[in-house]
Amino acid sequence: MPRPLVYGGVRAMWLLAMFDLPVLTKPERKAAAGFRKALVKDGFMMLQFSVYARPCPNEENAKVHVARVRKAVPPAGEVRVLLLTDLQFGRMTVVSGGAARKPEKTPPQLSLF
Repeated sequence: MPRPLVYGGVRAMWLLAMFDLPVLTKPERKAAAGFRKALVKDGFMMLQFSVYARPCPNEENAKVHVARVRKAVPPAGEVRVLLLTDLQFGRMTVVSGGAARKPEKTPPQLSLF
């Protein structure tokens, strides 16, 4: 079993943002693109088209990023945010083209701005 990643005695976390945003009109597409850009600017990486993830050193730091996601959400659509420990995230099974692979790894050092 993999050991959890720990920073300063605190277990690292992964923040997942999963969303369904309307993209039927030009303003809706622009709002959806702006939301995705805001996620990337805040350090999220795309796992799937509407699922982005970001490593956080602890739960307190994750709350800051949840607030940023909340601010960036367009008026229409739905966004769900889920917090997982590094150990839980590492237990994810990824199947791509029928072959299983390991999930993304936590960066060796988290950068705090």
